[in-house]
Amino acid sequence: SRIRMKFDYDFRNYDFRLILYMIILNVTGVFVVRSAINADSFQDPQVARQIMGAFAGLAMCIGLSLVDYRKITQRSKFIYIFCVLLLIGVKIYGTAAGHGATRWVRVPVLGQVQPAEFVKVGLILFFADYFQKMKDEINFPHVLALAFLYFLIPASLVLLQPNLSTTIIMTVIVACMVFASPIHIRWIAGVLIVSFLFGLLLYYLFRSGLYDKIPLLRGYQAERILTFMNPSENQQGYNQQQNSIMAIGSGLLKGKGLFNHSIFSVKNGDFLSEQDNDFIFAVIGEELGFRGSVIIIIFFLLIVLECLIIASKAKNLSGRLICVGVMAWIGFQTYTNIAVATGLFPNTGITLPFFSRGVSSLLSVYLGLGIVLNVALQRKT
Repeated sequence: SRIRMKFDYDFRNYDFRLILYMIILNVTGVFVVRSAINADSFQDPQVARQIMGAFAGLAMCIGLSLVDYRKITQRSKFIYIFCVLLLIGVKIYGTAAGHGATRWVRVPVLGQVQPAEFVKVGLILFFADYFQKMKDEINFPHVLALAFLYFLIPASLVLLQPNLSTTIIMTVIVACMVFASPIHIRWIAGVLIVSFLFGLLLYYLFRSGLYDKIPLLRGYQAERILTFMNPSENQQGYNQQQNSIMAIGSGLLKGKGLFNHSIFSVKNGDFLSEQDNDFIFAVIGEELGFRGSVIIIIFFLLIVLECLIIASKAKNLSGRLICVGVMAWIGFQTYTNIAVATGLFPNTGITLPFFSRGVSSLLSVYLGLGIVLNVALQRKT
């Protein structure tokens, strides 16, 4: 009862199902990463780092699940300022990688960290608090204009890294949170019409070869979209996705098995690039087959559904919006990663939650779900 007094939670409400889904996906993820990089054992430095990240993430997740989310959202202004400063820091001190994109910062112990991943959590907390405070005035133009400005600052900093894919994910997260707030349908309809017209304009610019007029769009990003629109004209650029589709298809129903040494494997023939990261779904498709892929997708769906169920029982609006934000993030990011690996979307560097190698994306997803677990603990009676 002393614990009960300290936390004032009813632990019968603790969502063990959500933790189970996370552990199943993460454990499978570690096996797939080991197979993707052809490591001989789990002691391989890259695999060991992934395992350490998984333990650290789960510990942080369970720790956070016991911290009242309302206490965290009360400090959302500081979290927001910290996120913006982090992104400015990346611009100044960051280390560049492919295409000259500066997205990483070197941190002692952890090594390279991608701050944009953690900014997703910060934005979810900030907007959950903002819409909670403004819920009675949310339809006033100045309230929405201010929200847009708050979003524009971090989104622009991420876009300038350049990191278009993460900017799109951040946009989808915040859009879903706005949709779940008490906003009037007029605003939603207006934004949808503008987005549709904007999409038509982009399509026209690409079709007529005027894409170099689009501000902030880098050459390699334009090239990826052009490759997606006309794969036959840029075979070299499409190879990556074509090999990924070939790998997934070759897995058939049962797959070739993890850690296989088959010479007929697309992965073992070194035809896949980024197979431990952006294209890890190609390894899942090839080695676990259609059956394994579908089971993994079902577990992601279960996490999305669990977030929505928790959202529907949340104590207040900020709790509901946190769940919707995390749901949109995991759902859309998973969908996008698989859509790229199967050729449904242009090639974008997006990780698959719980699977792709890299500690930043793993820890950030655990942080987000830890806060969702706390919302679940404090459901309305």
